[in-house]
Amino acid sequence: MDSLTLAIITSNIYQSTYRINQSTYRIDIVSVKSLAIYAVYVVSIFYICMFIQPSMAQAGIGLFNTKELKSSNLKKFKKWNGVLSRYRKESPSELKKCRLSPSNKCAITKWRIFLNNIATESNKQKQIALVNRYLNKRLYIIDMINYNKKDYWATPKQFVNRNGDCEDYAIAKYMSLIHLGFNKNDMRIVVLQDLNLKVAHAILVIYIDGRTLVLDNQITNVIEANRIKHYKPIFSINEDNWWLHRS
Repeated sequence: MDSLTLAIITSNIYQSTYRINQSTYRIDIVSVKSLAIYAVYVVSIFYICMFIQPSMAQAGIGLFNTKELKSSNLKKFKKWNGVLSRYRKESPSELKKCRLSPSNKCAITKWRIFLNNIATESNKQKQIALVNRYLNKRLYIIDMINYNKKDYWATPKQFVNRNGDCEDYAIAKYMSLIHLGFNKNDMRIVVLQDLNLKVAHAILVIYIDGRTLVLDNQITNVIEANRIKHYKPIFSINEDNWWLHRS
């Protein structure tokens, strides 16, 4: 079986999982459909890589009781690599003084001040909860309205200035915790299927003190992953690795 055929077969299998319920209005259909299509794409790439290099991943039981296949090859994740690259360029300017004006609300400065204020909190799980609560106050806005694109992964600067959709919340929370000294290898952006709403969604997961905590823009408080029964992870990713999830 050639890699193109394998990709098509895998894509067809996963596309059936991400059909959007047209009667669901809580999350915008265009946005979640784009996220689902992206998930199909990366899953297909993983299977191609597995076909070419079977030893590149090992299975293990992981998030939401799924079998995880791990890879360090992030080349095909253009949106994720793109937002990381843009943020590395933006990050140094966040500490510059900002002059408040009607057109400049200094949102990025306020965010960094917030992080500085909670940096001395000794309870790490409380820090996580504070970050989740702070960023969940942003408005949910679809990419088509925000950027005139079906799917766009925003930097924290873009998110706090323009709000965003589910993966933008997750990325901003990931970067917030990085600034607070959390280990990037203990965190993952997770793209998943919400089985209740029948839409694709994205969250941040962090592993800390033997617990798996979920930071979700749809859930007010940080909760343990084992309390959530309606999420089916598709893939998860950080700066060093990504994981394919299978039931």
